[in-house]
Amino acid sequence: MPRHKMLARVMLVLGVAAIAAAITPARAGEPDIDKLAGVYKKTFKNALVSGEKYQSENILEIVKVSPKAAYIRTHLEFSNGHLCDIWGLAKLEGDALVYRGKTNSQDKQCVLSVKAADGKVAFEDKEGACALSTCGARGMYNGISFELNRRRTIRYMKTLLNSDQYKESINEFEGRPKTRP
Repeated sequence: MPRHKMLARVMLVLGVAAIAAAITPARAGEPDIDKLAGVYKKTFKNALVSGEKYQSENILEIVKVSPKAAYIRTHLEFSNGHLCDIWGLAKLEGDALVYRGKTNSQDKQCVLSVKAADGKVAFEDKEGACALSTCGARGMYNGISFELNRRRTIRYMKTLLNSDQYKESINEFEGRPKTRP
């Protein structure tokens, strides 16, 4: 085989191997938290029932805490000023980061999954239990996603790490009592 053809094959094999290494999760089925960590934002037009228009922004923050856990916080906006706000430490479970929160008024535990698939980071709120206690009437997590290519570095990390939400999440995760009533 001519040298230039062999060199071309070697380059092709190395290129394929590099791409495979870049997209393969840390373990089979587990996402690589480093590839998800960052801030995702989506700005869009919204409206009140009166017809008045305004600008909204959905935000998702993911901060790696360990190889198997990440702090997640999201703020979602819906029509008529309704919101969803949730934060906590999520553990890797299979192919998703899963936050297990408190039991709601219907005696269902909040189980919120954050999963990357098809170029998006999407939420799954098992039985809508998280939305019941953390969202307004029009709010929900199911069906909400962010484009993976919109991920940005968190430039306000010092502020985030000093926030009450982050501190509360670490304390809850480690089984310590809340620092605020």
